Amino acid sequence: MDERQARAADVARIGGVLPETVAAVTDAIAAAGGNALACTTFAGPLAVACKRFDILTRLRLAHFVAQLGHESGGFSRVEENLNYTAVRIREVWGERFATNAMAEPYARNPIALANLVYASRNGNGPVASGDGWTYRGRGLIQLTGRRNYRAAGAALGIPLEADPEQARSPWNAGLIAGWFWQQAKCNAHADKGEAGLAAVTRAINGGQTGLQDRANRYERALAALAAHPETLEA
Repeated sequence: MDERQARAADVARIGGVLPETVAAVTDAIAAAGGNALACTTFAGPLAVACKRFDILTRLRLAHFVAQLGHESGGFSRVEENLNYTAVRIREVWGERFATNAMAEPYARNPIALANLVYASRNGNGPVASGDGWTYRGRGLIQLTGRRNYRAAGAALGIPLEADPEQARSPWNAGLIAGWFWQQAKCNAHADKGEAGLAAVTRAINGGQTGLQDRANRYERALAALAAHPETLEA
């Protein structure tokens, strides 16, 4: 038994999933941009999340890892990067910052930026509450906002509102991603294949940011999954 097979067997024993499911998730992560460390770190947690939240077909899994791959920069980060230049701030939040001069006070100032742009949204308090920074995007799917932390924590039995840093751990990040996917009803969109990509992206992102990158990751993941059964855990 090689290292990969041993890891899959361990996850199967601990998490109650088939080793073949872990293998499929590993291949999908790698194809969607994850390196060897990312595969080792996240294959188990995501395999367990896939079983729990019924992400068990090639189409669903390919869409799932493609979205996570984009949101996490190729499975390389589990916390939102808000250390932006003024130009980048305007690219992301152009409706709030009409000029570079308006954005400059928040350039390379992630705490102030988060507290401003996430104030009074998703259950957060005003700027002075600090909720924007406290409940900034974390995990593979970038869970954001006090309301979402509270809801995910209640559903998963994790005290995320009281201790939002827990969203960064690989196992919690995997479960949170699966929970959010289910809440957003992404499986129904994913079942449409490539035609569902825009709808899945909108459900995850709220818009179409990074659509081409998500599409590229989806295509690579789906191709990698061709060697695996159409339905996992069958």
